[in-house]
Amino acid sequence: MGLPGPRPRLLLPLLLLGLASAAVAVAAEASEGDVDPLYKACVEECQKTGSLKDTSIKHCVVPTDCWHGKPAAKSWYTHEPLYLQWKEWNCKSECRYHCMMERENERAELGLPPVKYHSKWPLKRASVFQEPLSAALSALTLVVQFNGWLSFFLLLYYKLPLRPETHKTYYEYTGLWHIYGLLAMNSWFWSAIYHSCDTIWTEKLHFSSAAAFLGYSLILAILRTLNLRDEASRVMVAAPILAFVTTHILYLNFYQLDKGLNMKVCTVISIVQFLLWALWAVMTRHPSRLKIIFFAIGGVVSVFLEAYDIPPRWGYVDGRAICLAVAIPLSYLWWSFAKEDAEMRTSAITKKTR
Repeated sequence: MGLPGPRPRLLLPLLLLGLASAAVAVAAEASEGDVDPLYKACVEECQKTGSLKDTSIKHCVVPTDCWHGKPAAKSWYTHEPLYLQWKEWNCKSECRYHCMMERENERAELGLPPVKYHSKWPLKRASVFQEPLSAALSALTLVVQFNGWLSFFLLLYYKLPLRPETHKTYYEYTGLWHIYGLLAMNSWFWSAIYHSCDTIWTEKLHFSSAAAFLGYSLILAILRTLNLRDEASRVMVAAPILAFVTTHILYLNFYQLDKGLNMKVCTVISIVQFLLWALWAVMTRHPSRLKIIFFAIGGVVSVFLEAYDIPPRWGYVDGRAICLAVAIPLSYLWWSFAKEDAEMRTSAITKKTR
């Protein structure tokens, strides 16, 4: 049974819009920890002495030449095994990490909440992984995305009928979904790398791939919800969005890596596409409309949680990790919709051609 009138139909988009406004409003950075005098003094002392209380910071120890007993020409970083050098941990970063954890232990004993250091929450490491839970969840989402794209590919080319004259699919959005899948997998791959090791290069690649993925997701949302099939209309929609996203990526990589700006841009793009899908779901009788609605609601809640920036719990779980956990079922649900949409459109087109 359809929704009885226009007001109930508009209730869901209005609710999502309210959450979206709150998400954009709280999408700001705060770094109280790195201006703490005790933390700054700890880092300075650690870099001078190469130790923190009874702990020796190996990256601050100058390696010596075993033949002459003099300081080696190379830094400690180059003496690490090759498989560990990618972390780019050095004396300064190690002192920051250990002083951060030391200050957070002191704050916890005083009953004070955790604070950010250099725009990031204090999270514990695990072996070579800087944010182990977030890295694992990103990798799991990457697997789900690959499985979803592969099942979509097999459905189109091996289960559904193909056009007899060209052997191409009947589904008009096949190419768009393939590009979506590739960008999604690229984005989650770099997310896993970034959360494993936060360097300037992994950060830029993570932000850039996420912006490209979200920008293309908006293009796909507009093209599918408006049912645009001709190339001219698609180019008119895609061109300005691609230009904006490309400019944003170039700005981040070659001018200023502004995390606050990137958060706001990605938040707005995400909210717009979720609202589009939600409106389309309540205005049409698509067989997967409930999946679309759940996806839109889950997406907006995920964006809100990430923008709200929940402080860490148990040393490993923060708001970002919760968002990454939510992305796993949403990714599965979204590829399920893509497959059902392809089946529906193929069935409708083949019936007309008979």
